[in-house]
Amino acid sequence: MRLFDSKKLAELQQNTSNIRNICILAHVDHGKTTLADCLVASNGIISPKMAGKLRYMDSRKDEQERGITMKSSSIALYYCLEGKEFLVNLIDSPGHVDFSSEVSTAVRLCDGAIVVVDVIEGVCPQTQVALKQAWLENIRPVLVLNKIDRLILEMKLSPLDAYVHLTQVLEQVNAVMGELFATEVLGRDVVTVKTKTHEQSQMNRDLSEWSTGLEDADDSQLYFSPDHGNVVFASAVDGWAFSVEDFASLFASKLGIDESTLKQHLWGDFYFHTKTKQIISGAQEKAKKPLFVQFVLENLWAVYDTIVVRKDKEKLQKILDSLHIKLTARDMRHTDGKVQLQAVLMQWLPVAKAVLSMVCEKLPSPLEISEEKVEKLMCSQTERFDALPADTQALKSSFLRCSPLNDSPVIIFISKMFPVERKCLPQNRQQPLTAEEIAQRREQARQKHAEMMMQTCSLEEKKSIQNLSEADLSMLSMKKDVEQTSPLHLSDDVFIAFARVFSGTVKKGQEVYVLGPKHDPHKALEMLKNGQDINPNLKLKDLKSGQHITKVVIEDLYVLMGRELDEIDCVPAGNVFGIGGLEEHVLKTATLSTTVACPAFTELTLMAVPIVRVAVEPCQPQDLQALIHGLRLLNQADACVQVIVQETGEHVLVTAGEVHLQRCLDDLKERYAKVDINASEPIVPFRETIVVPPSVDMVNEAILDQHNAPKKAPGHEGDAETEALITIHTSNKQSTIKIRAAPLPSDVTTLLENNMQLLKAMDRHFNSKVENTRDSEEMSSEDAHNATLLTERTLKAINNLREELKKAFANAGKEWEDAVEQIWSVGPRRCGPNILLNRVPGYNRSSVWEKFNKDNFIDPRAEYDSSFIYGFQLATIAGPLCEEPLMGVCFVVEDWILTSPQDSSEPVGSQPYGPFSGQIMSSVKEGCRRAFQAQPQRLMAAMYTCSIQANAEVLGKVYAVLARRHGRVLHGDALEGSASFCVEAALPVVESFAFAPEIRKQTSGLASPQLVFSHWEVIEIDPFWTPRGVFALRREG
Repeated sequence: MRLFDSKKLAELQQNTSNIRNICILAHVDHGKTTLADCLVASNGIISPKMAGKLRYMDSRKDEQERGITMKSSSIALYYCLEGKEFLVNLIDSPGHVDFSSEVSTAVRLCDGAIVVVDVIEGVCPQTQVALKQAWLENIRPVLVLNKIDRLILEMKLSPLDAYVHLTQVLEQVNAVMGELFATEVLGRDVVTVKTKTHEQSQMNRDLSEWSTGLEDADDSQLYFSPDHGNVVFASAVDGWAFSVEDFASLFASKLGIDESTLKQHLWGDFYFHTKTKQIISGAQEKAKKPLFVQFVLENLWAVYDTIVVRKDKEKLQKILDSLHIKLTARDMRHTDGKVQLQAVLMQWLPVAKAVLSMVCEKLPSPLEISEEKVEKLMCSQTERFDALPADTQALKSSFLRCSPLNDSPVIIFISKMFPVERKCLPQNRQQPLTAEEIAQRREQARQKHAEMMMQTCSLEEKKSIQNLSEADLSMLSMKKDVEQTSPLHLSDDVFIAFARVFSGTVKKGQEVYVLGPKHDPHKALEMLKNGQDINPNLKLKDLKSGQHITKVVIEDLYVLMGRELDEIDCVPAGNVFGIGGLEEHVLKTATLSTTVACPAFTELTLMAVPIVRVAVEPCQPQDLQALIHGLRLLNQADACVQVIVQETGEHVLVTAGEVHLQRCLDDLKERYAKVDINASEPIVPFRETIVVPPSVDMVNEAILDQHNAPKKAPGHEGDAETEALITIHTSNKQSTIKIRAAPLPSDVTTLLENNMQLLKAMDRHFNSKVENTRDSEEMSSEDAHNATLLTERTLKAINNLREELKKAFANAGKEWEDAVEQIWSVGPRRCGPNILLNRVPGYNRSSVWEKFNKDNFIDPRAEYDSSFIYGFQLATIAGPLCEEPLMGVCFVVEDWILTSPQDSSEPVGSQPYGPFSGQIMSSVKEGCRRAFQAQPQRLMAAMYTCSIQANAEVLGKVYAVLARRHGRVLHGDALEGSASFCVEAALPVVESFAFAPEIRKQTSGLASPQLVFSHWEVIEIDPFWTPRGVFALRREG
């Protein structure tokens, strides 16, 4: 039975200081959902005996079958600590890498996180990702070291060995936190120099004057330590957990030591001197048992040994008497030691008490949100917060107050939309009828059915109907009603918004603005000043380019209770909840507010890259519309999936991995489209590049006959330096372009690829355009300045990137001299790993590092500068090999001649070849493609980093499976304190399909892989190579 009802819940929601919004983060199979079951069972929602077996938060059928969580789901829990009542909004998130986007949606709504680590497997790849996501979102984590029972029963470690192993796992977790902290501090580029006079600094500049900032940064709340109270030791499957505080309170009176003192020394290199009754440091040095081993682990080991191993009934009774625990007669008679163990430890060390106490004491409430987090939510890290409008900046105080008062603006963030069956909504749920209502309905049904039968039957039948009993008539009426009622509408899905209130109180019937992800408060406030209002009838599908605001009236509000929803009338600030009726206004994420000055929240940090795609089509052509409708619903329901319609009309699904792909196809077939579909084989993207001309061919023979050598441009047959120089003319012969392609140095390509977000911010900064909502002359200089302001940190990062590129080009050779200052553009999408170099004589336009103003440039070519860049962007987004994006290619423009250009004011219809700007665009695109084809071309394959944990006896089988799939083992290390190995390998994505089932089959389930997209790798095979010579023809056929 649940511990609280809707009235109690509404009361708890009003006390913001006692609300905790938390999520559970961990690697797959580390025990998140089992831990969540234990916490849910503490509220009487499920039986404690079913915790870990029911997997209450996994409501999908495929989640139960696979045994992994695929979506983030929330539940509200009640907990009372020292007389204070707390409301804990718990979000269980997936651990599989394919569903890391669901983790991002959960982390954004939380103030704290429970990080679960399997003490056997230690810190795994997804553990590091989870800690990184928590760090990026500025939420405070606490640690649960889970599956300690495996140290006792599987690894059979002694208490002292288990203690050493636990310290090593704790050090691994803290090492990850320390790395994140150091990266953040060093990224700020805080280099302080002690102030000295100019003469002193010239005479003597000591190295001690310089500091990285790590010494001054505060890391007191950074690391996990049991004596700080932010670590819990647990075995969720056996139903127990404890912190050092639990045992400190237990042994303090027995040892005659102050409880707080014992709590501070129970974990660490301390031992208890039995004669002096004192705690002394140096247990390891003096070969003494640490306090944690003596008073904690040895007692736990004794309980396991008595109940599970030796099954000593007499000693069990003594343990029960000493702990003041009572077992039922059924549990005492049970032959399974695990059942008895769980019954004892659930009463002695309940999971909910240890974990929820730590959550309520150590994790912050919504009132404790930091200024840094607020600024991150309101403004991207590349732009300055003070560049926002004054009205928008004033909302920062509303975030910090988190006030539910009516005068506070309502600010809500929706992190995702999730589907719910319509019949599961509270308003559609069947309510139990009272006895009076049942009798009244029976009488109405009898009369109604009798009248209908009398009208449609003959005279003799009417007499027989009059003789029917009341029960028969009621049964006939019920059958008739069931036949007339179509259940079709009950099976339809509705979308509920997964949201949190950051300010104000949202109520039913309240009108709010729906702000899309691209909403700009500058433009919205200016529009309202000009007297333009938001049309309340607009929906998402009605919005045109540049429009990102709609209006909506809140219809339904829900409290999320795992598999169920409870309807409520209002939700105050600081709570996680659900909103109904927003399907037509929100696609994936959105911001709701009562003011358009509120900015759209920054984009979610997605750790998984959608890379696996399939083409789908209906089995029956007449089901095409149903498939399109299903794809639209799937795109709305999944934060990571992408739906693309190709130019050929083909519908393509882009997913994060094989498991994610299978889930999307199942949902499309069974839930959204509800038609049979055909899916193609998975399509893996490639990249196109060029390489330095090789000296040997595919069979290691020297290339003597250069059939595929770079072609020389016409008129330059004797000039070796002009090889592969392509000369191309526009259609009207009024412009000539000379261009060649060259492979970029690998360091330059890596730098560009790793700084794509920085290049995007730089492009927005230098190429921002004013919308036509007002004339540029009317735009104030202050607004124009603020619209493109970047943070000082971003400007420093741009300068650092510039310097690193200079070094990389300098190391590549003299041919790249001054290349950084000649960068015309990067692509594709102005932020990719390809470069357009400007080496046009006399055309000294500013580089990509500065803003280009063609109005201040006298050269007539400046008018068509943007067309030239667009042509380059088109060439790099789809290469000539297989229409895949280019990577690592530099296009060098050697000359651009413009002869008597056409008058741009001339009507387009009178120009025989179309607009001159369009001709330049198409000519640049064609010239880049030809220059690319004049060089040795290669494809680049997408590569996964594959992390495999396996036992030593199956290590050879793991290597064999990797070899068959062209994998490359990077390293394999034994995990400390266990017989398992962690193998890391590089695996082509195209070879990864059905890899996990195969490796589990070959190793009998003793190896489990995790695949994460890593990088692009050149395939050293010439796609146009043809065998020549007798030996090559025999070898290649």
